[in-house]
Amino acid sequence: MPPSTRLLTSSRPNLWETLAVEAAAESPLWAEALLPDREREFAPVFSPLAPERFALALETIYEGYLVHYGRSRLFAPPGEHEAVLLGDYLYAHGLVRIAAVGEIDAVAALAELISTCAHLQAEGTAGDGEAWAETAHRLGGEADVDTVAAALLAHAQRFG
Repeated sequence: MPPSTRLLTSSRPNLWETLAVEAAAESPLWAEALLPDREREFAPVFSPLAPERFALALETIYEGYLVHYGRSRLFAPPGEHEAVLLGDYLYAHGLVRIAAVGEIDAVAALAELISTCAHLQAEGTAGDGEAWAETAHRLGGEADVDTVAAALLAHAQRFG
């Protein structure tokens, strides 16, 4: 599959189902915030840049970031307070997934990413997409230039 289309569909449909089902099981608030199936977008953004073992965790954390600052692919929280709580839940759940892989450096890299991106958002500064791509590289990803460019474009579209 060409790199540009790798971001349009997921060869891992269970990734999205897992994310949605586990969030819904965690809280009725998250279940109510789930978009109807027909409105969900099953498009990985930064996981294609990282090793497969980090895909679910990375997309979980990214979904939390989208809930906080962008346009979520799976959720539509009813208000700002719910969005903050849901985003924080997704951040934490993604970090737990990373910790389960057993690579402490990966936990540190993603915690640093969350902090860096929150700072960029607070300052209204660009560069969050590049921070995500760099973190995927730090996790051991070896994506080509076209795949990185496609991820950055897909990321920009979630914030437009």
